[in-house]
Amino acid sequence: MPATESVTTLKARVREQQGKGPARRLRAEGQVPGVIYRRHEPPLAISLDPKALRAAVAGEHRFNTLLTLEIEGGAVAGTRQVLLKDHQTDPVEGQKLLHVDFLEVRPNEKIRIELPVLLTGKAPGVLDGGILQQIRRSLQVLALPTHIPLRIEVDVSHLKIGQSIHVSELKMPEGAELKYQTNFTIAVVSAPEKEEVVVAPVAAPVEGAAAAAPGAPAAAGAAGEKAPAGKEGAAPSAKPAKAEGGGAKK
Repeated sequence: MPATESVTTLKARVREQQGKGPARRLRAEGQVPGVIYRRHEPPLAISLDPKALRAAVAGEHRFNTLLTLEIEGGAVAGTRQVLLKDHQTDPVEGQKLLHVDFLEVRPNEKIRIELPVLLTGKAPGVLDGGILQQIRRSLQVLALPTHIPLRIEVDVSHLKIGQSIHVSELKMPEGAELKYQTNFTIAVVSAPEKEEVVVAPVAAPVEGAAAAAPGAPAAAGAAGEKAPAGKEGAAPSAKPAKAEGGGAKK
C-alpha cells in the first residue's frame, strides 16, 4: 500500500500582528492566516498562499500530506515539517480559506492520524441475499509522518450471512499501528429482513342483526325514506285536540 514518500514545500512568513483586522488585511492581500502548534513551545502565527496550500493537499493523501514550511521572519525563521490539522472556510464562498491550523511533526516520531476504511472483495453472504453493512468508515492509527498509508483495506471475501469482521482481525499497513480498548465491529453481513404479510381484520357480525338478502328492499324507516301511509309501522296521524269543556252554544 503506498505511503507518504515525497514532501511538499510551501513558503510562509511570521505574522507580527494578530486579530480580526490584520487577518482581514492578509486575506485582501491574497494570504491566509494560520497557526503552527508546536510541542513544548508556544503556537507560531504565520501566513501563506491559500492557493498553494490547496494544491499541496489535493493529492491522494489529502490532509495527511506531509508539508515543509519555509518560514521567513524573526528568530523562528527556518523550515518546519507539519500536517494540516484543521481549516475554516467562508460560509458563503466555500472554497475561500479563512484560517488554517498546522501540527508540527518530527520524522522519527509516530503521530495519530485518521485513515479511511475501504472494504474489498465480494462477500458470499451478499450473493446469498445478505446485506453488507460497513460499521466504521475511518480509524485512528499511529504512523510515522514520512510513511502515512493512504487507507486501511479490509477484505470481506470470506464473510457469510451472520459473520462479521472486528478490529482485532485487521492487518495494518507497514509502519502503522492501531490501538484500541474495545474489539468493535468493522463490517457485518446481516440476514435479509423478512416481509410481513398484513391481513386485514374481518368485522364480526352484530348480534341480532339479520343479513339482508341480495336484492331485498331496504327496511322501512331508513334514513331519507318515508314509510307508506296506512300500512303497519306507519306513524299515526295527529288529530286536533278538543277544547276543554266543549264548544259554546249560540
